[in-house]
Amino acid sequence: MASAEALDVRNITTIGHVDHGKTTMMDALLAANNIISTRMAGKIRYLDSREDEQERGITMESSAVSLRFKVVERTLEGDSRPKTYVVNMIDTPGHVDFSSEVSTASRLCDGALVLVDVVEGVCTQTITVLRQAWQDRLRPILVINKFDRLITELKLSPMEAYHHLAQLIEQVNAVMGSFFASERMEDDLRWREERERRLAQKKESHAEEVDATVNEEDEYQEKDDEDIYFAPERGNVVFASAIDGWGFRIGKFAHLYAVKLGMKEANLRTVLWGDFYLDPKTKRVISHKHLRGRALKPLFVQFVLDNIWAVYDAVATNPNPDKVTKIISTLGLKVLPRDQKSKDTRQLLSLIFSQWLPLSTCVIQTIVDVVPPPSAAQRVRIPKMLYPDIYETTVEPKNKVEANLYSCNDASDASVVALVSKMFAVPIKELPGNKKKALTAEEMRSRAKAAREARSTLSPDVTSAQRASVPLEEAMRKADIHDKPEDAEAEEEDEEALLGFARIYSGTIRTGTTIACVLPKYSHELGPGHPRNAQHVVTAQVEELYTMMGRELVPVASVRAGNVFAIRGLEGKVWRNATLCAPSTAGVGSVTDLEVAKDSLLNMAGVIRYAAPIVRVALEPEFPADMPKLIRGLKLLSQADPCVETFQQKTGEHVILTAGELHGERCIRDLKERFAKIEIHASKPIVPFRETAVKGIDMAPPKTPNSKRGTVHSASAHDLVKFTIRASPLHPVIFEFLVDNLAILRRMQQERKAGEAEGKNEDDEGADDEDFDMQGEYIKKPTIKAEQFWPLLQEKCKEAGGEWADIVEKIWAFGPQRMGSCLLIDSRQGQPYSLRQKLAQMKAKEAIAEQDPLLREFENHIETGFQLATFQGPLCAEPVEGMAYFVETVILDREGIEEEQVNNRTAHLTGSFISAVRDACRNGLLDWSPRIMLAMYTCDIQASTDVLGKVYGVVAKRRGKIVAEEMKEGTEFFTVRAKLPVVESFGFADDIRKRTSGAASPQLIFSGYEMLDQDPFWVPTTEEELEDLGEKADRVNIAKAYVDAVRERKGMFVDRKIVEFAEKQRTLKR
Repeated sequence: MASAEALDVRNITTIGHVDHGKTTMMDALLAANNIISTRMAGKIRYLDSREDEQERGITMESSAVSLRFKVVERTLEGDSRPKTYVVNMIDTPGHVDFSSEVSTASRLCDGALVLVDVVEGVCTQTITVLRQAWQDRLRPILVINKFDRLITELKLSPMEAYHHLAQLIEQVNAVMGSFFASERMEDDLRWREERERRLAQKKESHAEEVDATVNEEDEYQEKDDEDIYFAPERGNVVFASAIDGWGFRIGKFAHLYAVKLGMKEANLRTVLWGDFYLDPKTKRVISHKHLRGRALKPLFVQFVLDNIWAVYDAVATNPNPDKVTKIISTLGLKVLPRDQKSKDTRQLLSLIFSQWLPLSTCVIQTIVDVVPPPSAAQRVRIPKMLYPDIYETTVEPKNKVEANLYSCNDASDASVVALVSKMFAVPIKELPGNKKKALTAEEMRSRAKAAREARSTLSPDVTSAQRASVPLEEAMRKADIHDKPEDAEAEEEDEEALLGFARIYSGTIRTGTTIACVLPKYSHELGPGHPRNAQHVVTAQVEELYTMMGRELVPVASVRAGNVFAIRGLEGKVWRNATLCAPSTAGVGSVTDLEVAKDSLLNMAGVIRYAAPIVRVALEPEFPADMPKLIRGLKLLSQADPCVETFQQKTGEHVILTAGELHGERCIRDLKERFAKIEIHASKPIVPFRETAVKGIDMAPPKTPNSKRGTVHSASAHDLVKFTIRASPLHPVIFEFLVDNLAILRRMQQERKAGEAEGKNEDDEGADDEDFDMQGEYIKKPTIKAEQFWPLLQEKCKEAGGEWADIVEKIWAFGPQRMGSCLLIDSRQGQPYSLRQKLAQMKAKEAIAEQDPLLREFENHIETGFQLATFQGPLCAEPVEGMAYFVETVILDREGIEEEQVNNRTAHLTGSFISAVRDACRNGLLDWSPRIMLAMYTCDIQASTDVLGKVYGVVAKRRGKIVAEEMKEGTEFFTVRAKLPVVESFGFADDIRKRTSGAASPQLIFSGYEMLDQDPFWVPTTEEELEDLGEKADRVNIAKAYVDAVRERKGMFVDRKIVEFAEKQRTLKR
């Protein structure tokens, strides 16, 4: 299996929206390879090997399978000969919670089968997976699945179906076109910047030549977008019904009708899709211009759809045995009379179609035709993986390793480069070497014979009583010998082994060799000897190599370039993904210093960020003694699942962060049954909130009289340091700009850390790039470049006007965690503390001007207090967003401070000062009208008209709001888009399914934070309000309910009355 030539290999993944038929289609291909029976194809869902996948009917983990197919090909001489292809296929989940599985699979493949449900059309996840395929430069094939629904459910006529299909292909092409357009715009901008830079350089070098011209060949290269679209006549569109086991491309019918019509097959293929008609008189193909008002059917309807409709009509819609017999004989199919008389119309349809238009043959032929072999695909894909910012399609190799990679060289002296895109866990007892083999009849007979002989050798005069009485010491010794290994064996059998899910790009990898594992944070420029890189390169021995066959693993001795495989031996060395490198097939040998192999070390893994995990659950074992097992289980889980994060909070709780409710359920189940094997108590899901303040309509008067709202005068212990801080809600223009560019603030913070670390410690890991954000922060792709951040921020501030116009040079810090959307602004008299200037000086490696050390120390404490206040706000200790804090005065009592220092009481002073600043910031926020911000999901629901009302009811009950609804043309389906608070979303999917009897299922995608416009401290005050609501405000204050729930969870004080309505009559039960 692993010895396949790179030319005869195809690596492909199936991608698409949830429930669009990916796993069912894989069944048809497996059946064609005799792995499962054809009768069970589509029912068994072989690649859904987990129990919960079978229960729920959705895929949760990507699984790979290697299939072999013989395809008859024509040689140049004109005769045909069979050629064997190895197709490595990876089936991926379509549910949004598992979108990380799609990205890990697409990095290993060269092509993608994009499945689209013919009725539901392009859904949210379809666009997401298409974007992933576009970014990874995969060659896509469009599979329009569930074709039978047009006939049986929508009951369309062939003509209506044709228009429906044309619209659907148009929709998918519109998505592809939008990706192409955005990429071209980026290219254009990059090209202009490059051109301006070259012009500037030229002007400097030829100062006398004022009219410096650009080289003629530097003209902007236009790219053709023809290759990116799906068109049936180009052979990259398959029409299929996976459940009935049939599928076809236009070429199939062109081949059938070419002889009948006396046309060339190639010519017919070009006109079989589109507005082309057959003139009944002249028997020639005409375009729509020559119709002259005649009601002719397009060729596709006449030759293709009418025939398929006829079969469905005769078998399923209006059963007619005579017609069925005629169809079978006309098509020359072999269907047994017993099957023809079968009452199971589905089975009969499947039998007819799987012989007439077999799905597996069609899909494999399409893969061979459309998807390039690894040697051709890597020429286009590898440059993008090595240099992510590149925009040329291909580049020339710079060294031997790149040359081997681009050509997919599998010679023994070629550099070995393989990418491990994820780790997955397999029980040790299920590995091929440890499986108990079934005994053959011969072996059973020989065993029984040996047992009989052993019994007969015991001398007949030894009585059974004597046989039973064995000396105690001997019995103990025997028991001791047997007991230990059995126990250890049982323990080991329960363990999980971690295997790497990988693809080899060049060279040949063999078992037993030692290879270098380059981890994602390795920097190629610094080399393996650099202290910062040392911990990111490890050597590992290849223990086992396997070809993956769904749930089975087949051991192999070596794997050649271009194949997908599983590798054992990386446990404890590779966390999630890595690049495996070696100078040749022999591996790195016993070399301890990797400098020798420096040129062959590459980092193709990079740090991949997936959808932000937002749902967190705290876990604890039922029996506290099982805590070590839970910790070990969590470690295994976070390695085996690329999208889960596990960590210990400051409170000591062990928390898992998951992508959604379904993902969370799967993780807890895995922990209980596989990784920890203990009973676990999970808390209710913990959802992050944000706090902010706005200018309310009728707010209480400011707390500090005769000063602006939000002003707080405060001091440290003994009034040694007095200060004034004023809080104010940020102007919306500035706030939106900061939220959009949080990623740049994060990068600035890392540079600042690295700059500070350089002076202290070279070995320190500079930019400690966390793979996730423990605060559930929603980080978008920045809208601008990092160097434009300060100038554009200045523009936004000028746009906001008023006191915001000149704050850029006065910005002291961002918060919380130095990278949020809160500002600390230095508005004292004199020279302000400017973060912008400090960063510029640090970049230029200038010495920062010395200033009063005592004042500098207290300035640091002010920043610390600000960071604490914004990290835990006043309402429920959640992070604050969108507030600005102006430091107006800081007055030091120097004599008093020096006295404290002499008496060694500085710790008390700084502690009280930081607390005072924190409290002042919090009180400043409460002077305005406080609000909480809820984490929101965008929710897409597909529902038919009869259950639409129920869907709206469920959304409204959970405080969601409908954003848009549109009807899918030609169907009775509505696509409803709603916004739903994450805190209300638990059980939402089940609720909707119950209410609609399974007719609607939602997809939830995290989309940031939105303000809940309700004051948590609001109570009825005016006469009208008191009259409407009474003193107790009979309506629940939602914001207060959320705040109280969070405070209660965190163990903070909750202002709650034990008796709500004392005057109401209560009847006490005896």
